[in-house]
Amino acid sequence: MHSLTIHVMAEKKKQKEKKDTKNTSLRLDREVLKALKRRAIDEETSVQKIVDILIRRYLDGK
Repeated sequence: MHSLTIHVMAEKKKQKEKKDTKNTSLRLDREVLKALKRRAIDEETSVQKIVDILIRRYLDGK
């Protein structure tokens, strides 16, 4: 199992418990967004969850 998949599964549980979120918009390259959506489907998660995880990793310096 891919490490991102494991992390996504753990984050899903945390996100269910935490509902304090705000909306934002992003402009992404068309092909990047397409690949991201496919990855989200493969990982059985959402684009939002993947973006949230990656931003948190970035902010944590990982």
